[in-house]
Amino acid sequence: MTDDRFQRTDFNFRNLSAVSCSPKPGPDPGPDPTPAPEFGFDAPFDRTGTGSSKWARAGAPGVIPMGLADMDLPGPPAVAEALARRARHPAYGYTVCDPAGRTLVADWYRARHGVEVDPDWVLLLPCGPRTALRLLLETVRTEAADPRSPVLFPTPEWGGFAQLCRAARAEYRELPLPAGPDGYLLPDAPLPRPATALLLSSPHNPSARVWPTARLRALAERAAEAGALLVSDEVHGDLTHPGRAHPVAVAVVDPALRHRTVTLNSVGKTFNCSGIPSSWALVPDPALRARLTDTLAGYGLWEGGLLEQTVQRAALGEGGPWLDALLAHLAAARTRLTERLGPAVRSAPQASYLLWLDAAALGLPPTDARAALLERCGLEASDGAEYGPGGSGSLRLNYALPGPVLETVLERLDRL
Repeated sequence: MTDDRFQRTDFNFRNLSAVSCSPKPGPDPGPDPTPAPEFGFDAPFDRTGTGSSKWARAGAPGVIPMGLADMDLPGPPAVAEALARRARHPAYGYTVCDPAGRTLVADWYRARHGVEVDPDWVLLLPCGPRTALRLLLETVRTEAADPRSPVLFPTPEWGGFAQLCRAARAEYRELPLPAGPDGYLLPDAPLPRPATALLLSSPHNPSARVWPTARLRALAERAAEAGALLVSDEVHGDLTHPGRAHPVAVAVVDPALRHRTVTLNSVGKTFNCSGIPSSWALVPDPALRARLTDTLAGYGLWEGGLLEQTVQRAALGEGGPWLDALLAHLAAARTRLTERLGPAVRSAPQASYLLWLDAAALGLPPTDARAALLERCGLEASDGAEYGPGGSGSLRLNYALPGPVLETVLERLDRL
């Protein structure tokens, strides 16, 4: 695509500054719970000319896209400054992995989650979590006693798990998540056996539920009984809302089962920089680490990377205050939306910026809810059917929006 065509396409998918953001007058909401203004979370965020995938989903001027898990909020100043500093040096060749990056990850887990992670467990990857998971699946399948044994994951669940299994030509089996009064529960029955791996998003995507530590520990035991590696995708784990604690899988499982557990994470979702692919894997088993490293090398991938390491160092080393302000902003937005939507909220979000909704309770046709919401309210959402059989009749909304745009969303929801 030429630059000229790119600009015309991007113009069609207007950014937040082009959306009407005039709030309705109302009662005094009391003390402002939003963060200090220096991070710009309450100002329109202009994404014109950036090739935003999220805004390309809008499809028409004036539509607010709320489907893709990408924040319409400015990223940490520390990341921008680090990239600018590094770009000023005209050496852009191959880079080696900085061993201090592993210690930085371990320090992050100690400071943010109060858990100990051995730096030796850390693999710093020059690819996004989706690619890392695909390579991990290939690694464990080649070592499985029966390569035909299925990969397991719950439903509803992030649709990428199914896509990756299909791409790897791996058999997979979806496990329905039971629902409790406060949201989904992890499976508590024995798992099908034998199994190659059990994949889990933690916190849950799409409902943003934080899995209780005891239930996660019990699930790891059942995975081991089935011969499966527990792979915990924790890319939303650092976005746990105030008052909640995220269970880091490799740290909370029985120590005897750590060698059968892997945690995947990234600064991408946490610090709104997913456009620069990077991730890390916490792999306590040294033999599995070595095999995964060999798999990476087979695809021309090695630990480290120029931009990846620059972003990770800045985000983990200096991004804490920005993240604290972001979490306060997200929690305030969550409260306003859940109060407005009431019983349509299937599970009150405890992390991230995802809202999982019952289409019928919104007065939308369950089989065509996404199109109906778009037509009635000018809001684009993710269709629940993308999250497996358990997602039919649901919608997923991303509420990581500037304050004025959130006001517009609330106004438009009055059309339902």
